Amino acid sequence: MIILGIDPGIGTMGYGVVEKDKNGNCSAVDFGVVKTPKDENLAVRLCILEEGVNALIDKFHPDEAAMEELFFSKNITTGIAVAHARGVTLLTLNKRCGRIFEYTPNQIKQALTGYGKADKGQMQRIVASHLRLKSIPRPDDAADALGVALCHAFTSRFSGLFKV
Repeated sequence: MIILGIDPGIGTMGYGVVEKDKNGNCSAVDFGVVKTPKDENLAVRLCILEEGVNALIDKFHPDEAAMEELFFSKNITTGIAVAHARGVTLLTLNKRCGRIFEYTPNQIKQALTGYGKADKGQMQRIVASHLRLKSIPRPDDAADALGVALCHAFTSRFSGLFKV
């Protein structure tokens, strides 16, 4: 099974592609980010994100996609822009993939470390360890997206609880 993990963002959207074999072992296929220029207007940035998600689907043909749910931001302007980015990403995934699952940051941390309040460094190290990577994936958004994909791989037997 190919799982596309997404860490949503308006300036930088992280992605991680994980393959889960029939024995439940996971390996990293690819990871990275889709970036949008800060000086562009919101509509153009959302179009860039849509094109990026479409390109990922065309390249990897994921069986399922998982995305981190939006958490409340102290900066409401940033939170609204990220919510727009999530909306475009969800729409695109729904049209092209159809099997989408969402997880809160605490659920992702719990699934990977056994502790729902793990810090960023712990999460990055555990992602690298689970995927047998030689180093922590960079940038952070890509490591986070791999964590989302791994969370789904580990909890997909409960998928009815998290399906969008």
